[in-house]
Amino acid sequence: MTRRLSLSVAIERWPIAGSFTISRGSKTEAMVVVAELGDGKARGRGECVPYARYGETVEGVAAAIEALRPRLEAGLDRSGLQAALPPGAARNALDCAFWDLEAKATGRSAAELAGLPPLKPLVTAYTISIGAPEEMARAAEREAQRPLLKVKLGRDGDPARIAAVRRAAPGATLIVDANEGWDERHLEANLAACAEAGVTLVEQPLPDGRDGALARIARPIAVCADESAHARDSLAALTGRYDAVNVKLDKAGGLTEALAMAAEAERLGLKLMVGCMVATSLSMAPAVLVAQRADVVDLDGPLLLARDRPEPLHYAGSRVDPPSPALWG
Repeated sequence: MTRRLSLSVAIERWPIAGSFTISRGSKTEAMVVVAELGDGKARGRGECVPYARYGETVEGVAAAIEALRPRLEAGLDRSGLQAALPPGAARNALDCAFWDLEAKATGRSAAELAGLPPLKPLVTAYTISIGAPEEMARAAEREAQRPLLKVKLGRDGDPARIAAVRRAAPGATLIVDANEGWDERHLEANLAACAEAGVTLVEQPLPDGRDGALARIARPIAVCADESAHARDSLAALTGRYDAVNVKLDKAGGLTEALAMAAEAERLGLKLMVGCMVATSLSMAPAVLVAQRADVVDLDGPLLLARDRPEPLHYAGSRVDPPSPALWG
């Protein structure tokens, strides 16, 4: 029997503790879109973060979700959703709402529905925003007890920044995210500076579409695709240029595609990173499922907020526990 679903859509603003700064700019709040699906007995939620880098806006994403209301009311299911919307934030919110609804309706966890073993706690990276070297050093010193720090770079003077962070946090494992901020002229020098600082991975050093130089140099440390990696069909072209891929549900268009991307990345011999946007625990919860198989986990979004939603993920330092059914899944 066709299941006819009700839909609600909301735009929410969540203040960031201080500010969050990458090579493309700063923000002081996270704007998210939440989709909720109901079948008359149970309700499921999904949260997404529209990504301006890909031309998304909160209004546009909310409108794209709202436009599917007639088809949801007529019986559109999670399988049909994959063709109804392209990869991106709108499909992510609805896809995750479908998973949550099914979990609530059946009394089975989303992990069980996905065929996964029981979820385990994870160790997540914690992000250090880009700034002057002395500012970044102070931020790193405050978080030096964490086992894994993600350092935002992508501007002139990055060798001084990463050296300052390393001095401030000598015991932490460091990864770097340049957010497409480097160019070919400085690529090898910046990678060398990262290697000297003991960095283990660099995300997206060059702009998407202008990253061919990565195939022509000897990469001293692993390089991970982020903005160059979208859904499954983007992964094959990454081989030879990248060593790893960052799977984010907002890019992939939901948990369904993210699980498939993770499997395809492994098939291609790419290491797996699971990342996030700055958002609440509701965005992170589905990503915890994908992150069970990841080499690097970066799900610190709620730690960067001034407050989180009720029944949040439990963070103990850098350890994050699986979500409770009250939150999602």
